[in-house]
Amino acid sequence: MAQQGVLLDQDQFCCSVCLDLLKEPVTIPCGHSYCRSCIEDCWDQDVLKGVYSCPQCTETFTPRPNLRKNNMLAELVEKLRKTGLQAAPPPALCCAGPGDVVCDVCTGTRKRKALMFCLPCLASYCETHLLSHYESPALKKHKLVKATAQLQEKICSHHDKLLEVYCRTDQQCICLLCVMDEHKGHDTVSAAAERTDKQRQLGMSQQKVQQRFQEREKKLKELQQAVESVKVSIGALSNPTDPTDIPYWADTDLEVAGGATSSHNHE
Repeated sequence: MAQQGVLLDQDQFCCSVCLDLLKEPVTIPCGHSYCRSCIEDCWDQDVLKGVYSCPQCTETFTPRPNLRKNNMLAELVEKLRKTGLQAAPPPALCCAGPGDVVCDVCTGTRKRKALMFCLPCLASYCETHLLSHYESPALKKHKLVKATAQLQEKICSHHDKLLEVYCRTDQQCICLLCVMDEHKGHDTVSAAAERTDKQRQLGMSQQKVQQRFQEREKKLKELQQAVESVKVSIGALSNPTDPTDIPYWADTDLEVAGGATSSHNHE
């Protein structure tokens, strides 16, 4: 029980970006703490935007905040290091494996498996980095879906937008920016509407195929019945059991044969 308590305490001093114990911890204006190098790497990617955000709560800051070392956190982390303990590794189920979708926020060697994909953000999030979408009033409105590898196929490779429009002219899925660009003036509908129409057409085709199958099955049964009827007729002619079943030509032959025998006896 004591060991579990230690692991829980350690987790409170882990950087949510690299998932290791904090190294030179700094606390940003929103109150979240990170390794200095981790948050600097994240913010270096936002230089062109000029807006910097917290990887956890996504609160934005302008201009770029100055980072100061959190001495209290640094002392606590150093005490943990001196005990010879390391940060508790994430559960195996949370670590990204072959074929898993990796969290877009995690950095370093310990990247976690993404659980959900945010359609407006077009990013995948692990359990830790997904918290901001549950806590932030603005992010709560974002639509989340299960993170799968197939989702990458639904994102436009040119504009990094969701493929939510279908171009009937070129017969392919495109994004809203494609409609105003290379597909301008084309016959386009929403991907959902096209999917519904295709499903309707498929249903009609399946119904026609089923109807043809039933008609052919009916004709096959009729043919089998006709064959059986012919077999019965042939069997009756080959092995007559009722005198009335004997054909009329058989009676004529008997009469002729009888007449010939009578003439022979008179001679």
